[in-house]
This record gives sequence, C-alpha cells and structure tokens, in this order.
Amino acid sequence: MTDALLESDLALPGLRRGKVRDVYDLPGHTPPRLLIVASDRISAFDVVMPTPIVGKGRLLTELSTFWLRFVEKLGICRTHLISTDAAEIPPAAFKAGGTTAQQLSGRITIAARADVVPVECVARGYLEGSGWKEYQATGAVCGVRLPPGLRQCDRLPEPIFTPATKEQLGKHDENISFERACSLVGRGLMERLRTLTLSIYSAAAKHAASRGIIIADTKFEFGTLPGSDDPILVDEALTPDSSRFWPADTYAPGRAQMSYDKQYLREFLEALVASGRWNKQAPGPQLPPDIVEATTAKYRQAMQRLTS
Repeated sequence: MTDALLESDLALPGLRRGKVRDVYDLPGHTPPRLLIVASDRISAFDVVMPTPIVGKGRLLTELSTFWLRFVEKLGICRTHLISTDAAEIPPAAFKAGGTTAQQLSGRITIAARADVVPVECVARGYLEGSGWKEYQATGAVCGVRLPPGLRQCDRLPEPIFTPATKEQLGKHDENISFERACSLVGRGLMERLRTLTLSIYSAAAKHAASRGIIIADTKFEFGTLPGSDDPILVDEALTPDSSRFWPADTYAPGRAQMSYDKQYLREFLEALVASGRWNKQAPGPQLPPDIVEATTAKYRQAMQRLTS
C-alpha cells in the first residue's frame, strides 16, 4: 500500500475533493489553471470506500488523457487538458509532510479552469443501469421513447442523449429530460452539447469496438472558458469510472454483462448488503486484497486494450 494515494496534501489554494479527484487552483496563470490529482479512491453506490485501489489514479489519468487527445485530434471539440507533467507543478506546492512530486507522477492533469455546465451529458448506446430501470417503468429514457420489447443490455437502434443533474458528493445524479436540461442552461447550449456528446461517443465506440470493447454508455462534462461561449470537454473522459465497458466476445443481451469496471467491488458489496453487514451508507467497509487486486486488473486491462 506504500504507493497508494488516498488523499493529496499540497500547499495550493481552492482544494475541492470529489469521489476520486482532488482539485486545486494553480496561481499565477492567465487564463487560470487547475491542478487535478487522480487519487486511488474508489466509490460505489455514491460512497467512497476507505480502502484505496493501488495505482487506479495513474490508470485513470493515462486512459483519460488518451481520450482527451483523441477528441482533440479528431477536431470534435477542445478539451481542458494542458499537461500531465508533474514537473510543471510549482515547487512551492510541496510542503513538509505533504504529498511529494514522486507520488503525483502519472496521476495529475494541469487543466484550463472552465465554468462547468451543471448538467451531466450522458450518451447511451445500450440499455442498462438507470436507463434500463426507467425503460421498464415507462418505455422511455429521459423522455426518449424507445421501441417496445427491448431486453436488458440490448443495443439501441441509435445512440441517445440522456442528460442528468450534476449533484454534490454523496447525492445521486438524477436523469432528466432534454427539455428540463434546456430550462436549466438554455436550449442553444444543450443542443450543442447533445451534438458533441453523441459525436464523441460514436467516435470512441468505433475505436473501442476495434479493440474488442463495447462502450455501453458514458457521461461527459463540459464547460466554457472566460470570454467564450464555445463548450470544451472537461473532467475525465471515457474511463471505467464514467463508462460501462463490456468485452465484446462475451456480450449477450438479456442479462447483465461482464465488465471492465467495478464489477467485483459491486458484487462484494451487494453480498455484504444481502447479509446485513452494510447498508450502502457511509462509511464504506474495508476491502479485502482479492477485491482490490481484481478491480485493479480490470482497470489495467481496459486501459491497455484501448490505448494499444
């Protein structure tokens, strides 16, 4: 566990801790910049576990960086990514007893600071998760009417855009209709974000398919830079933390799929819930070594297959 990073500790202002990432302001830059640190924290059911997944932050950073550069290279839109070189962190950020530059190597993103649009932009190519539950109840997902008789994990006739509210840590994001999203941030912006979301998803899904991976769904965040109305892609992109990745060679609709994400963790936790040993509330339980190792292996396998 010596190489695990559960929390960062830097002499930088503006610290915000999310489920996985610690975000700081990087003073002295115009336009302003952020330092984003991908920790080894992992969450499930919106609860951050007390046990780190060693190396997860580095795997997430490498994969997200790959996808951000992928989006930029295709010319779909700009992203917030400036650098991932820990050597560019100012020496004054490091303090006695705090996080070291070596600990941050491979797990940081220096990014443009944007005004984040308060809507999660979700693309779904397959019917699973909250979308599957909503379809069973209403025949639609976020107001998008779907054909009758679809099975769990069926491929949709075409990818759909299903926005969600962006909630604070510890609260569940809520699926909303496109019209509701428009009322929150404006129709013109949401139409642009819908186009960008589906364009990125389609390009990424095609690439992943060539590597034997199905991207069933994924969520993006967008923001705008000071003085500009053009949205840019921010936060992470297309990792097992924000997407469902399924191995194509075992895919079969009508049931839950094998996955490259938190499958082992969720199954372990569901067993604890079923036996009355956990109630899906914080604090989360300690994770045994085999669960940690299996989860790390899945993340690494996804990263290697997608970036090779």
